[in-house]
Amino acid sequence: MTSIDPNSPSPLLVTTNWLAEHFENPDFVLIDAGEADAYRRVHIPGSVGLPHPYLKSRSNRALVMPPEEFEPLARSWGLSNDQEVIIYDDNASLHAARAWWVLRYHGHRNVKIVDGGLNAWLDEDRPLTSRIPRPKAGDFTSNLDSSQNCSMDELMELTTDSSDASQIWDTRSDGEWDGSVDRGNKRVGRVPGAIHLEWRHLMQGPPARRFRPLDEIRARIEEAGIDPAAPAITYCQSGIRGAFAPFVLALLGNDQARNYDGSMGEWANQENTPLEL
Repeated sequence: MTSIDPNSPSPLLVTTNWLAEHFENPDFVLIDAGEADAYRRVHIPGSVGLPHPYLKSRSNRALVMPPEEFEPLARSWGLSNDQEVIIYDDNASLHAARAWWVLRYHGHRNVKIVDGGLNAWLDEDRPLTSRIPRPKAGDFTSNLDSSQNCSMDELMELTTDSSDASQIWDTRSDGEWDGSVDRGNKRVGRVPGAIHLEWRHLMQGPPARRFRPLDEIRARIEEAGIDPAAPAITYCQSGIRGAFAPFVLALLGNDQARNYDGSMGEWANQENTPLEL
């Protein structure tokens, strides 16, 4: 069953009002995508937590969890393939969007984000708990959707193939973009041809940290030089902010974005990947 929030600006979002009306007797899996320590201290009642919001592989910390790691985790949430998932976080939906992308990568599309997340929930003085639920194990099975991800080799080809219409969206900070912040990488710079728009400019400020109105998001994306309806490759330092951009484009009806999960943590530490300043 897919829930519909009539007051939400997008089918991919639910409001805190809607969640407050449904969280006590949910027919969905509610996920807190914040840091594990913060989750253990306090969270929305009934929500399950993540071991880490990035959901990276234990064998390769640069890349997303493979099915053999993600399936048992998803099942521990009580998740089955036909269940709806609602996600929130305490970080302006950045980690929630990462979890949304990971679920889509594993073939699960019935996923929504709470607009404003825990920031808005706290501001509205809604119920909280430190009690950790123990749901009955689900039977989720991964069905990888490779169209959600872009590999380093694919991005290398894109930088030299003028016939590919995909645009490249760099979601990082100004310092990372201009090379003044290296984030511990061997080299600095940006992927040739990339367009810069930092992810946080699409969010409202505190206390609620909700998404900006969709027409304003569209205008800001277009002003940066990004076509909100065209195919896109997105990246950052580790694929977290990069995963935020496909969610934003999906809010605008664009389902043609791929997150480069390795991002600069992989790209800028190779010897043969092109960088420009």
